[in-house]
This record gives sequence, C-alpha cells and structure tokens, in this order.
Amino acid sequence: MSSAEPAGALAGLKVIDLSRVLGGPYCSQMLADHGADVIKVEPPQGDETRGWGPPFDAEGISAYFAGINRNKRKIALDLARPEGRAVLLKLLEPADVLIENFKTGTMEKWGLGYSETLAQTFPRLIHARVTGFGADGPMGGYPGYDAMVQAWAGLVSVNGAPESGPVRIGVPVVDLATGMNACMGILMALYERQRSGKGQFVDATLYDSAIALHQPHAPNYFMAGLTPKLYGNSHGNLAPYANFPTKGRNIVIGAGNDAQFRKLAQLLGKPALADDPRFRTNKDRIANKPALEAELRALTAERDGEAFATELMENGVPSGAVFEVPDVMEHPHTRHRGMVWEKDGYRNVGNPVKLSRTPPEVRSKPRTFGHDTRAVLREHGYSDADIDALLKAGVALVEPKKA
Repeated sequence: MSSAEPAGALAGLKVIDLSRVLGGPYCSQMLADHGADVIKVEPPQGDETRGWGPPFDAEGISAYFAGINRNKRKIALDLARPEGRAVLLKLLEPADVLIENFKTGTMEKWGLGYSETLAQTFPRLIHARVTGFGADGPMGGYPGYDAMVQAWAGLVSVNGAPESGPVRIGVPVVDLATGMNACMGILMALYERQRSGKGQFVDATLYDSAIALHQPHAPNYFMAGLTPKLYGNSHGNLAPYANFPTKGRNIVIGAGNDAQFRKLAQLLGKPALADDPRFRTNKDRIANKPALEAELRALTAERDGEAFATELMENGVPSGAVFEVPDVMEHPHTRHRGMVWEKDGYRNVGNPVKLSRTPPEVRSKPRTFGHDTRAVLREHGYSDADIDALLKAGVALVEPKKA
C-alpha cells in the first residue's frame, strides 16, 4: 500500500489467528480486510478446509479455504510441542488479539489458559475463543459443527415446508454469525481497552449465536407460547410474504403493510383484492393465507418474474426474483456495491462493511501452507539458524506434514 492510499481502519492491529475451518477464520478475515495484520498459524497438517474440494486453484488451494483466508500471512507451528508453544508466546508479545477455536480445555492443557497464563503475561491481550457450546454447562465442551448446532438450537425445526419436513439452512449461517459475533466482541473489547488498558476474554459460541437468530420465533414463543410451524416460503407473522411462480423465474413478494398490499393488488390488475374482507389487514390475510396465496399464484403465473419483481420494487412493493449464485455474482449491482474482489487471479466475495475514509480491500490473496513461516519468525527475532533448527525439528513448517 502506498502512502497515498488510505490505511484500513484496523491498520496497526496485530492478530494471531490459531483458528481453523469457518467461524474463527471468517472473524479474522473481517479484521484483515479492514487492515489488521493477521498471522494465521496452522497446525502441521494444515487447516482441514485446504482439502475441502474440488474445486482447487492452480496452487492447490481449495475454494472453501480461499473464501475465508485472504489478507492473512500464513505460518505453521506444532503447538502440541513445548517448543511450538514457546514460539507462539514470542508471537504474542506484540499482539493485540488472539483468536482460537481449539477443543475446550486444549489451551489450558498447554499451559496457555487465559485467566491462568495469558492475562497475566499479556494483560492487554484480547483472547477470543470460538466453540460449539462453551466450556461449561450441560453441553459444555461438546464439539460444534454448523449443521449439528442448527439442529440443537432449533433452526432446522423452523426451516422447510410441511412436505419436506425440517431442513438444514443451505448456508453455514451459524458459523458465519458466530464469526461476526466474535469480530464484534473483539472490537468492543478493544474499545473498552482504551479506557481500562486491559484486555479480556471474548466467548463466542455457535449455540448462543444460533439462538440469537430466532427472530421472530423466540418472541412469538415468549409472548404467546407458540411453537413455530413449517411455513416453507411463507411467513408466520406476515402475508403475503412468499415465493410465487411466474412464466420465468419465481419471485418472492412481501407486502409489509396494508398500503403495500393495495399497491400489489393494483399492479396485479385486481385492485378489488385489497377490499376483500378476507384480505383487508395483515391479521385478515394471515387468517386466510391459503386463499390469499392461491389468488396471487394465479395472478403471477403469466408474468415475467424478473421484470415484474423489478416493477414491484419500483412501485414500493418489496419483491425479489429468485436468482441463482452465478446470476448474483455477475449482476451489475453486485459489481456496483464492490461485492466481488479480484487480485492476482483471486476472485471472491468482498467485505460487506463499508467505511467512507478507510474502506476494506484485498491486499493479498489466500496463500499456500507455510508461505510466510520464515519471514514471520525472522520478524519476531529469530535468526536464520534458529529458523532452520525449528524447521528441521518439525516445530515450524513450510510444507504440510503427511497424515
């Protein structure tokens, strides 16, 4: 980056990222995109998502790994060995943040627990831990993967249709939400550190993040004791809010108030629908939702989906053509919003957090295993002879260890 270019909002922040798979790496990528110096420390076999393919690029990096590991320097250490942990402690000396998602108790077993060791040795350090269920409680210490936590936390139970039964949400929403929550927690802790001068522990779990996503199902339960039903493409509190067929793409229509429903009826060429006693208010429409959706399906069936969705939006009625992923990634508005980043052959989804003076950017594409091991160790005071010895002993690595 030249002196004429703006530094990211987090320039000067140093992050040691020990996490693997999705939640933790997504968190650290959010920080890295905004200028933090993130050093990703991989285990000897590498982050397992390096093998989650095809597809792979020309350097053998999987698309899955590439999606959440840009803008990071990559080193590898065997932290199961005391010598590896000694190197980690050296890396932490100038660090602001540590991110990890080891199995509960691992850091403590290694003598690196937050309260017992890290907070004493590095009092300004923010230690963020991403786990499935936390360290204690009835499910404390259980392993956490997105789909399984979706099930335990009730998200699978509210997704799907009566015909399909409960269905896993098609994106790893729990992992991603946990990464975002960990990122927010880190930034909050950094802000508080300006007042206190002290770091703290950030506890981000998949289970908590999943439960926090239950809108409006949790409020419905707490207010009226309601158990959510499977509505498929419909909504339990709002109508119409559903997926409708057209002669092209399906479209999703959501009339959030009575005025929007009246406008929808007009644009469908049947304004009398808005005066039908069954459909005058949202409460009426919810009570008569099957009849309402049948009326609307008949009216949308001969429309061109994308064109009609655009017409509805232009007239203030929320709607959306059901695009597939290639359609979205090549759409001009996606480009306009800067949501596809490219660099040196790398192409992926951009960062959604836009700042006016210090925007995020792609500075480096995802790197191969151990790409920066030598440079990072040298930067932290190790001589070339020291580095050679660590590599020879298998404490530090530049090539993945064979399983």
